[in-house]
Amino acid sequence: MGSINLEEDIRPLSEFRANTASLVKLVKKTGRPLVLTQHGKSTVVLLDVHQYQSMVSSIELSESAGAAKRGLIAEGIKKRR
Repeated sequence: MGSINLEEDIRPLSEFRANTASLVKLVKKTGRPLVLTQHGKSTVVLLDVHQYQSMVSSIELSESAGAAKRGLIAEGIKKRR
């Protein structure tokens, strides 16, 4: 996933409503997320589906590794007793 370009990748929700197709194309073309604002505050992030799936997979892998590590630590503590 590309880094957010602060000048191009933060848009008001009203602009997204008016130009949905072109902004979706922009996200797919640049590979960068699009931050949508409402009343001047960040509200949602639009990601390409492949970027989203990659993020979810990375999180799941990290959680699995963390669970495995905790299990090994717990097993090591049990063996010491």
